[in-house]
Amino acid sequence: MWNLPPEVTAMGVGVSIFTITLGAILKFAISPTAMTSPVDVHVIGVILMIVGGASFLLQLVMTSRTSRRSAGPEREHLYNGDNPPPL
Repeated sequence: MWNLPPEVTAMGVGVSIFTITLGAILKFAISPTAMTSPVDVHVIGVILMIVGGASFLLQLVMTSRTSRRSAGPEREHLYNGDNPPPL
């Protein structure tokens, strides 16, 4: 279905890990009193971790599908006069 080059898959995994890391920083490293904005930084951190994890799993599925297709041996049909191809 998808024939992605390895660079695209590696970049997707890198972006997923970055998103998870950014979400963890917002969730665990920032104190709630550090920001006075009406936006809850901890909730944004949890959302980023969920999105990063889902993206990482999607990249793994896409990589396994691509590698499964390309790793399989190609069937080579050799036909000679004694073994004609099926019609």
